[in-house]
Amino acid sequence: MPARPSLLYVTDLTYRARGRRYCDEDIFLSSRLREDFDIALCHPLDAAALMDGFRAVVVRNSGPVLHYQEQYEAFRARAAARGTRVYNPLTGRADMRGKQYLVDLTEAGYPVIPTVDRPEDLPLLPGAGTYAVKPKAGADSVGLRFVTADQLEDVTWDGVLVQPQIDFRYEVSFHFVDDDFQYALHAPDPDRRWALEPYEPTEADLAFARRFINWNTVGHGIQRVDACRTRDGDLLLVELEDLNPYLSLARAPEATREAFVRSMTASLHRFLSADS
Repeated sequence: MPARPSLLYVTDLTYRARGRRYCDEDIFLSSRLREDFDIALCHPLDAAALMDGFRAVVVRNSGPVLHYQEQYEAFRARAAARGTRVYNPLTGRADMRGKQYLVDLTEAGYPVIPTVDRPEDLPLLPGAGTYAVKPKAGADSVGLRFVTADQLEDVTWDGVLVQPQIDFRYEVSFHFVDDDFQYALHAPDPDRRWALEPYEPTEADLAFARRFINWNTVGHGIQRVDACRTRDGDLLLVELEDLNPYLSLARAPEATREAFVRSMTASLHRFLSADS
């Protein structure tokens, strides 16, 4: 009987996120993937030391990289040097490399929340009563703060982004495996980001989300496109998560969860076959 592929599944089961239980999602996913793969779970700080014994490394809910930036960079360097298969592949152009892509997409004319990283570019932003200041290496709202227009002159422009605070109707997340759309969830109450409900996207919604999936060119892996619906009805990108997107699977119907497991399993098989 041929040996089953072995996967090192990277997750921080102790990480506490507001309104979410990362550990539940990874316990569920890893248990289901075990039907096709031999799986070992490890903390992100142990991944570099353990990864040589596995066919591939699957990075899931490993927490904000900002908390262990040096170790994460060492993991990336070691994986690149040894040709280690990492899922998602470490070629992502979005959150995997920090928030600079929001500036780049703004300059390229994509429908994103307008973002600048230099004080001389502030006039390019629409006027707002409040502005968000966030670190380029941030995640999960770590380091996020809000300032008034008068306080912008006191911002230290060292590795931060500035965006106008958008008055939006709701947030919506589109989940993809490879380039295949899986499901969407939205937060009807803007003040309760993770009180999510199933959302039926329109063709225009999917075209919006696919535009960013196509831009990122990640051939294998899981991505989450987060957007906000403005008062005018437009969608603007909030974040393109391509490193370790939380999937909110517990908020999705059972049939959706089962379909996602099948899609992720098939994607992993294709990934291992393509790179073998």
